[in-house]
Amino acid sequence: MKLILLGPPGAGKGTQAKRLMEAYGIPQLSTGDMLRAVSKSGSGLGNEIAEIMKTGALISDDIIIKMIAERLDDADCQNGFILDGFPRTEAQAAGLDRMLADKGMALDAVIELSVDVNALVERITGRYTCAKCGAGYHDAFQKPKIEGVCDACGGTEFTRRADDNEATVRDRMRVYEEQTKPIIPHYEQQNMLKRVSGMADIDVVTASIKTILDAVH
Repeated sequence: MKLILLGPPGAGKGTQAKRLMEAYGIPQLSTGDMLRAVSKSGSGLGNEIAEIMKTGALISDDIIIKMIAERLDDADCQNGFILDGFPRTEAQAAGLDRMLADKGMALDAVIELSVDVNALVERITGRYTCAKCGAGYHDAFQKPKIEGVCDACGGTEFTRRADDNEATVRDRMRVYEEQTKPIIPHYEQQNMLKRVSGMADIDVVTASIKTILDAVH
């Protein structure tokens, strides 16, 4: 199962990627994580990436695609992969297509978790966690059984992420739209793009994605 999973922060992409990894026995490939790992590997490509990162320069598309190509040779990618955070431009999407073709591979699907911006703002800005054990809660959707007391550990102190505010969330959405719009037509033209509502219940989202994947694989 070879797929790209798209979705803005808060759409549930991480949760769904974890479930898909377990269901299909495939790894999630985050280019950010890969760059950090490869740069420390001591390989020829790793040393090249490390030198570029030291200067603060951007890693070229060609190098990122070469890094992904090498990663796809690893044993855990035998059954496929989930690409996260790449591609973000039409040029990157085209380069990825060429690399996969050279390997005799093709994507099975590109799935976008679509969101309602106002609902997403409510979802993210209402999140908070127990300061003691990290249990998660929400102002509207998941309150403690006893107000002000953690269900899991009985703690009475809670914290919120500083960036879980409306201005930051809307800015994240703007950035996502700017980064993602260029590649949507690329995959639409290939009849590859599928959209699933990221605002539905987690289990419903998972079932919808699996239905799509089972139909195309």
